[in-house]
Amino acid sequence: MGKNLEFSSLLDFYGDMLTEKQREVIKYYYNEDLSLSEIAYNHGISRQGVRDAIKRAEEQLLDMEKKLGLVKKFREMLKGLEEICLEARKIKECNKKFIFSKDIYNCAQEIEKVALELLE
Repeated sequence: MGKNLEFSSLLDFYGDMLTEKQREVIKYYYNEDLSLSEIAYNHGISRQGVRDAIKRAEEQLLDMEKKLGLVKKFREMLKGLEEICLEARKIKECNKKFIFSKDIYNCAQEIEKVALELLE
């Protein structure tokens, strides 16, 4: 079972919808990078039990993303905010070269500032 780090993002968004056991096991596996054996030892269950819990949790996380699409929407939003920052910078540069309107510069500056704050 190879580690797909996509599950760390899915866990951030949907982890509270898993059982406590599933959330702990998948968190240790993906976020703490513990092996199945280490998790099994720490929780007093078999390695196969850990593997089964991880598989069930992965299926649930993928199903939730398929139905809700929050991770996809979040990534699209981040990409859009980066594009907004880039376009605001272009507006400021064009404004400097051709017209220099303080109002245009200030508006572009404010757009960029808000987009950067949302990216944080």
